[in-house]
Formats: sequence, C-alpha cells, structure tokens
Amino acid sequence: MYDIKETFRANSVPEALELLRAHPGAIPVCGGTDVMIHLKERKLRQAALVGIMDIASLQGIYLEQTGDLFIGSGTCFDSIYQNPLARACVPMLADACNQVGSPQIRSVATIGGNLCNGAVSADSVPSLLVLNAELELTSLEGKRVVKAVDFHTGPGKTVLETDRELLTGIRIPKASYEGHGGKYLKFGQRNAMEIATLGCAVNCALSPDGTIRDFAIAFGVAAPRPIRCAKAESLMLGRRPTGALLKELRRAVLLECAPRESWRASLELRTQLIQELAERASRCAIEHAGGSLDD
Repeated sequence: MYDIKETFRANSVPEALELLRAHPGAIPVCGGTDVMIHLKERKLRQAALVGIMDIASLQGIYLEQTGDLFIGSGTCFDSIYQNPLARACVPMLADACNQVGSPQIRSVATIGGNLCNGAVSADSVPSLLVLNAELELTSLEGKRVVKAVDFHTGPGKTVLETDRELLTGIRIPKASYEGHGGKYLKFGQRNAMEIATLGCAVNCALSPDGTIRDFAIAFGVAAPRPIRCAKAESLMLGRRPTGALLKELRRAVLLECAPRESWRASLELRTQLIQELAERASRCAIEHAGGSLDD
C-alpha cells in the first residue's frame, strides 16, 4: 500500500540534517499524519523517510529569559492545548490547536508539521501570523529566523529548504501576547474533524483610554496562502471599537483577500465568511483584551 523505499530514525537535529543531506528528497516525519495520507494516495513514491520523533529538543513549551514563548516544532497539538503556559499566554493558539482533526490526530500531529505542510487551511497558522511568530529554521551551517507571515509562498509551498533545513522551533514575542486578547474562528460544514472552509484570527490590545493600540487579523483559505491584512489593520489603530468600525473592517478585509471557488465552498460563501468571521473574531478579541464595543 505504501511505496516506501527506506526509513531512518534520527536522535538529534544534526543527525537528522546529515540524513537529509545524504538522501536528497527524503521527508522528515514526526507525527506523520499528513505524510501517511500522501503515501496512501500514492502522491509519494519510492519515499525515503527520516523519523525525527525521538529528538527531545523539538518538543516542549517554555518561556525564554526575554519572556518570549518558545514552542518546539515537534510538539503535538494536544500538548499545546493542555499546556498551562500556552493557555495562559496564547489561549487563542491553544484553542486553535484543539480544533485540528480528531482527538487521535491531535495527540500525534505536530505544529511544525502543520506549518511545513503548507496547507492554506492549517488551523494553527492564522493565530501564529497575528501573534507575530518567528520560525527558527536550522541547517548544518547554522540557524535563520523567518517571520511566520513570510513563511508560506503558495499552496503547499514554503521558504523551507527541505533538503538542508528543519523547522526546529516557534517563538512568540512577549510584546505580541502580553496585554492582548485574541480569537480564532473556523467555519466548516461539520463541527468536528473538518478542514476549514475559512479560518480567521484576530489579536488586539487596547490603550488605557479604550482605543485600539495594536490590531492584527489573518485568514486561512482566503487567498492562495495564509495572509494578514495590513491595510485593514491600519484602519483599526487609534480608534475606539464600535459596531460602525467593524462594518468598515468587513469591507476593508475583502480588498486584501482573494477567495476562490472550490468544491468545498462557492466564491460567494467564502466572501460572506471573510466578512462575518472578521467581525465576530474582532468582537471576541476586543472583549478578551478587556474592552467592549460602543455601538
């Protein structure tokens, strides 16, 4: 059933990178939930797999001395959802992780795999975008840091150099979560085990006078890659949250999105969802930041 040519198991990041270098085209496997589907569908043939599930440094969540939150790329979704630090610092991301697939999938699938798979529907990605997450990419030559918003380049495509790099960690700056409120909303045809028809995340912070001092909004499945809407974000800054402002936001986000027709949803439905989820997620994020709407 599975066309696997050879398998390897690495115990450290350098060992995994050496294996990737020695076997061009080899695929790192941690949770393997997406890889197994691709194998079953015969999208991968004569596959060489490098197991990285035993690398301890790729797992876990901790606060760095700066207060930034670091998440190992091999940390599974259920571990993120259950982690007290994640729930305290980035509850939006924790909740998003709890909306991925089934309980069985969430206990195996990893946040790094969700990123590297490049799917526009990845549930963890919009939250990472609005949290200004930075991705740590490691090669035998050293490390480089890429902003999450710059990581995806198209459907199934990322800036990761797959023959020589591993995504080893995700860093969320303290300044992006402290004093902020956030919300991720996902629409699907079912309430569980559903790939997002559309996903929207909002992260915001308020000034003492109640005006918006920081605002970020991101979408999945609203364009060929996960996106943030910079112009719409600028519209919100320095203004008092009102129902009228959210109506402006509904119009503004459409100008930066490029939804498409697919068998999952019509263009008309996705257009409506972009506006509706933008408004609903923003309302929730403002409330979670300690504010309220002046209607």
